[in-house]
Amino acid sequence: MESVRDLIIETYKRTNRFGDDLGMQLSIVQPGEIEYKLAVSDKHMATPVAAHGGVIATLMDGTLGVAALSLVVEQGKVVSTIELKLNFLSPARLGDTLIATGKVVQAGSRIIYAEGEIRNQKNELVAKGSGTFNAYPAEKAGIL
Repeated sequence: MESVRDLIIETYKRTNRFGDDLGMQLSIVQPGEIEYKLAVSDKHMATPVAAHGGVIATLMDGTLGVAALSLVVEQGKVVSTIELKLNFLSPARLGDTLIATGKVVQAGSRIIYAEGEIRNQKNELVAKGSGTFNAYPAEKAGIL
């Protein structure tokens, strides 16, 4: 029998078509800490030399959100973004592999705060971010 955690994570992976379309690849390091990878391709570009900021923002939001989700999923909860802050520090370029890491810093019963960063394959810092998330019962999201 599938656990609540497995059910919610699998449902997230199946229904997060936006992240899938971007090519985001998820790895859960441990509850509250995750990694996403993204290979920058033509479809991500805003200019001939830089990826669109929306791609970076999406990658950060997904990274921080899934870090929060991975912490509360055992309780049958999912999360939604309340606030997202992002600092763009250097461009992501065509052919880069972006590695986004996110970690929960503080978690209450409903409000979760996480921080993360995105680096390229050369370990150059592309962006830093933070986010606040609301944890709520998965039934409200139509998952259970």
